[in-house]
Amino acid sequence: MEPEYIALYKSGELAHRARTLEARLRSCDICPRKCGVNRLESEKCFCHSGYLPIVAAACAHHGEEPAISGDKGSGTIFFGNCNLRCAYCQNHQISQNHRAQQSKQVDYKNLASYMLYLQNELGCHNINFVSPSHFVPQIVKALLEAVPMGLQIPLVYNTSSYDSVDTLESLDGIISVYLADLRYASNSWGWKLSRVSDYVERARDAIKEMYRQVGDLALDESGIAQKGLLVRHLILPNRLAGSRESLAWLVNEVSPAVTVSIMAQYYPAHRATRIPLISRRINEQEYEEVIGLLDELGIENGWVQEVDASDTYQPDFARRGHPFEPAMSRHK
Repeated sequence: MEPEYIALYKSGELAHRARTLEARLRSCDICPRKCGVNRLESEKCFCHSGYLPIVAAACAHHGEEPAISGDKGSGTIFFGNCNLRCAYCQNHQISQNHRAQQSKQVDYKNLASYMLYLQNELGCHNINFVSPSHFVPQIVKALLEAVPMGLQIPLVYNTSSYDSVDTLESLDGIISVYLADLRYASNSWGWKLSRVSDYVERARDAIKEMYRQVGDLALDESGIAQKGLLVRHLILPNRLAGSRESLAWLVNEVSPAVTVSIMAQYYPAHRATRIPLISRRINEQEYEEVIGLLDELGIENGWVQEVDASDTYQPDFARRGHPFEPAMSRHK
């Protein structure tokens, strides 16, 4: 199945969207924060990001869900900086260390070359954009370089879901698979833990738009995702993620056939050790409660991490070559 973005390139629509998105950087409203700074002149605000994209790492990632990583790996491009400030961020070395990230700015041709390297040299199943919300214009502009050079594998948008619906609409037909977090069911906890006051409504609106574009997750004969929505839900200590409310919302408001990945990899990274309610890993009871919700709500599609996944998912972006150890297990 040829990705739709190739037809968009041939018709000129991809170039039109790239121009429209880039123009929005003049008074940036790419994400819901709508900071209004002129990123075309490299002015910066909440995400500490200017005009050029920042690539913190690019690698074949074997630790994503089986439908994303497969046996060849997911061609993962980790963008530097972020539009959230999660106290427990496991990628905090690159998401909340903006001064160090400035040295990792690349131009559009370099970003395109990363995509082609992951496809052609490493043979990855897809290109997986991690934390892309603040760099959507840059991604689309880089595709104008990559597509005529032979890029032809699915694109995965791997996001916190704190995304602008207007921006997501411009990705319709470009992104094949949305890999979306659903972190909180309470804006109070969103603010306390991620410094975002409207996460619940923004993320839910974003996920509905993602589903409108791509529908339920569709796999090829090898079990690799070709199109669709996959929602990740990270179990937090002390039930702070609002798992029951979030999972019920997915089933009732998005799709009864929604594909869900339950993540048990939480550990107190970054500033979490200083916040008592999240200063420990999840316990067996908290884990089993969320697993029980899957049966209760009739969620049949997806994956569940083992309760000890936090022992294996601890990225180190200071490590030379690859920030991850061998693949963690995800199954259901």
